[in-house]
Amino acid sequence: MKRWAAAPDLSAQNLPIENGRLSRENGRFFVPRGMSVLPSPTMSHVPPKESRTANLDAAISPQRVIWAVSLGTGLSLLGDTALYTVLPTHTEQAGVLLAAVGILLSANRFIRLFSNNALGWLCDRWPRRRLFVPALFLGAISTAFYALAVGFWPLLLGRLLWGIAWSGIWVAGNAIIFDISDGNNRGRWVGFYQISFFSGAATGALSGGVLTDWLGFHAAMAVAAALNLLGALIAWALLPETGGNAAAAAMQLPVINVAWWAEKWKHTQNLLINFRRRPQLISAVGLLGVNRIVIAGMFIPTVSVLMAGLWGDSVMVHGRVIGVSSLTGMALAVNTFFSVMFTPMLGAASDRVGSRWRVVLWGLVAGVIGFGLLWWGNPWLFLLALPLTAVASSSNQGLSTALAGDFSAEAERGRILGVMFTAGDLGSAIGPPLAFAFLLPRWGVTAVYGVCTLLFLQMLAVAGYWRQKEK
Repeated sequence: MKRWAAAPDLSAQNLPIENGRLSRENGRFFVPRGMSVLPSPTMSHVPPKESRTANLDAAISPQRVIWAVSLGTGLSLLGDTALYTVLPTHTEQAGVLLAAVGILLSANRFIRLFSNNALGWLCDRWPRRRLFVPALFLGAISTAFYALAVGFWPLLLGRLLWGIAWSGIWVAGNAIIFDISDGNNRGRWVGFYQISFFSGAATGALSGGVLTDWLGFHAAMAVAAALNLLGALIAWALLPETGGNAAAAAMQLPVINVAWWAEKWKHTQNLLINFRRRPQLISAVGLLGVNRIVIAGMFIPTVSVLMAGLWGDSVMVHGRVIGVSSLTGMALAVNTFFSVMFTPMLGAASDRVGSRWRVVLWGLVAGVIGFGLLWWGNPWLFLLALPLTAVASSSNQGLSTALAGDFSAEAERGRILGVMFTAGDLGSAIGPPLAFAFLLPRWGVTAVYGVCTLLFLQMLAVAGYWRQKEK
């Protein structure tokens, strides 16, 4: 049973949040029982009375939107996740040195430190579709670089293009999900959208490893590029606009002059002030950042190294030799399968119990145990660690995004998502160089998972603090 108490209609007032969440549905505010809502003339971060969800065209089906966005997002990831799986063990075919792998795998994240905020700003002003669909086509072009190019510089260009494309896909995609959801179902809808992320990652890892062992590096990337293009065409044909008339009216490019820059500086200051007034939003950003440095930055890029150390370059199964690329793809696919299964379950659980942080705690406990087992370095414990790390990954990623929706106003969601995903990309960009250039040469691959365990322990303390404040 949800533990929500209805409060009077205070939508005309400016309200701070004490010790927990404040959400508005149909003109009424709801707060967890035992928490207080205090009027204040100085704070201005409450969402406006009219929500974008209420203004959606009645002919727009949320199911149609979620399918179009999810298929486009999932298929766009095939080339990227395949590259993480096979590049560390196929540097000769790609024409790069092993020392350059960390740079290539993190280059797309470094460029997103700049592109996320720019595209988040555009997402608040342009129709969502105008950003999302072209970003999918740019993603297909970037994957084609992996298939056609040999050498460091062409691959680096492809990675930079993919970084810009993913900024548009992920920021606009999540904003679209916010458009079709409200506080009562946001956890569930975000969870369903996260399925596309994890499904695309699993399929790319598995198919990338198998196809590379079967066809070779470049042919495998060509297949991924074709499927990327298919996803872009599906979204172009099926996705309606969800941003409402305000976004359509603001789609024209601005005149860039001194007044424009002054306005942007003022908006940036207001956004930073709003972040400081909402400490739980800051913690949600930190949760995503830590999750990205652990999962995308260190765990996924080093799994092939760990498996090669545990089982060698190949294993014999029923008389057949399976290469390490296929093994890595299978392991990441299994890990992601568990993420697909748990993401909507955990999102719906957070809606049901009325507390995101309570469910975040569950996921972080699983993550600490899972990375602790990987730190141990035992082959059999590796199999047990996979589902535990998947629970943590799905919980952290899905619920941090849902928290951002809970604590952001409609007019600023694109920018807040941009800031949030920039923090995530900063973490995931730091991870590969930290693992390949610092931890692996000195202490081996198990030390990487020791650092992951400690990072999750820190976020466990933060989540425990906010859960205690909710009681």
